[in-house]
Amino acid sequence: MTQSAPSPLALDELDQELGALPGPRRRERLATALVMVAALVASIGLGASLVGEIRYALTPTTPVELGELAHASLPADLSNRYVRGDGLLASQGSIRYERPMEGDSFRLASVAGNPRIWIEIRVPEGMEGPRFVPPTSFVGRLVPLASAGLRHAGLDRNIAAASPVKVEPGAWLLIDGASPRASRWSLALSALLAYFAVWNTIGLYRLARPARDRRRAA
Repeated sequence: MTQSAPSPLALDELDQELGALPGPRRRERLATALVMVAALVASIGLGASLVGEIRYALTPTTPVELGELAHASLPADLSNRYVRGDGLLASQGSIRYERPMEGDSFRLASVAGNPRIWIEIRVPEGMEGPRFVPPTSFVGRLVPLASAGLRHAGLDRNIAAASPVKVEPGAWLLIDGASPRASRWSLALSALLAYFAVWNTIGLYRLARPARDRRRAA
């Protein structure tokens, strides 16, 4: 059974109905695309900043023994590793700082007898002052001070501004108490950021591709 072609009158009525429809919302599409691009760039940027944290979360949970930190020589392959060492903190040049949303404070000091190793220790809330006795044994994450990550960005400049002690080139930072297990949050966050990146990429592709006429395709 064959179908007859639509009459010119019917085509004219169809054209009038299509002409009465509102035009495409280009501004809304552009705003949506810009938001998705910003979300994509932010997801990729934040994910890239977590690479070191992710690598550390996957390192062995048994610390590398460094012995006496005053005499320790640290090779480059110990970067971003879980280590343990003993030593005294130098009183000269130490600084104290806090972080938003945290009640505890932090102290940063170099190892007595080895100014190339700096140690960050957490001071429990209410214990700051003469009552707090710094530990002499440390276990945590070892990273180069100049590239210690987002939470420690600019720490070497802060030391230079608040302390008379000069940070030596190639100095190390031992973050006491930072275990690989404590960094596993970065795995879940990186998976979420990857999902956001893929979702926004697909959304941008759908916005950019031309719409197909399903009637012609049929």
